[in-house]
Amino acid sequence: MTAEPLELNVISWNAGRIRLLDQSRLPFEEAYLDIDDVAALANAIREMRIRGAPALGVAAAYGLALAAYRGQSLEAAAEILGATRPTAVNLAWALKRVMGAARGSKATEIAASALDEARCIHNEENGAGRAIGRFGADLVPKGATVLTHCNTGALATAGFGTALAVIRTSHEQGKRIHVLVDETRPLLQGARLTAWELQRLNIPFTVIVDAAAGEMMRRGKVDCIIVGADRIAANGDVANKVGTYSLAVLAKENNLPFYVAAPTSTIDTSTASGDDISIEERSAHEVTTFAGERITPEGAAGANPAFDITPARYVTAIITEKGVIRPPYNKTLTQMAGVSGRVVKTGASKW
Repeated sequence: MTAEPLELNVISWNAGRIRLLDQSRLPFEEAYLDIDDVAALANAIREMRIRGAPALGVAAAYGLALAAYRGQSLEAAAEILGATRPTAVNLAWALKRVMGAARGSKATEIAASALDEARCIHNEENGAGRAIGRFGADLVPKGATVLTHCNTGALATAGFGTALAVIRTSHEQGKRIHVLVDETRPLLQGARLTAWELQRLNIPFTVIVDAAAGEMMRRGKVDCIIVGADRIAANGDVANKVGTYSLAVLAKENNLPFYVAAPTSTIDTSTASGDDISIEERSAHEVTTFAGERITPEGAAGANPAFDITPARYVTAIITEKGVIRPPYNKTLTQMAGVSGRVVKTGASKW
């Protein structure tokens, strides 16, 4: 019998400051950043010290609370934070929610209202993850080997997780699952972060290089694939960490279910399809170096799209806190939009 794992304190509000677990230093050091201005938070987001679509939403919400606490312009803070990671829709969704709460408050109550809304978003994401875990675990067979990509646990959500919530709940139900963890190049969120979380949770896992996933499927070593999402379009197309599309195509070829786990705050009904999603291009330096050392010939060019688009036809089901959504997504996602206030419509970029 193993001890109950400690919950991670990924992000918190601490006496007028935001405290973040610095994910860039994991798994070697568990260190925290104390942030007291919006520009520093924006830098932490860009530098991937805090990452994962739901966690970015929580961080952005606290960022506006920080601006309000210091008597700064919320509109200016929202512009700064909104420009940091364009693909993850939760960030824009959270900014709009906090801005709405602040606008509906008296001048003397703006800071308190912004912080209350940020805390509400944080609590909602945690509750959503637990519900995702319960719904998703019903899809995972006993004794299954589950392949996952990138990091989708507490680190990525500031809560219970998305794809990793399904894995965690399945493990807690005694299903004796095993997890194959894609290393997730170029920043190794799988090898560094998912492996670290699974180890803390006492869930059996094996790290594989990204390119080995297809061969593992071909040899019958995978029972299902579960990934997260940074944005889901109205037609069911999914933007997620680059490499997800390849996994989905391989899953289709090998007749394996491909599940996407995400809170409804990741569903963007104002985006018609994946073709309309802006894909973040990160520095080529992340590709041409490894652990700070150059691994390519000097002067070699590199391309570094941080995300890719998986067409809806490859997605077996989308697991949300409201239940499991199945095709045709252009109908089922619209139906959910009618019953859930959490489904985002980003609209114009102004706050």
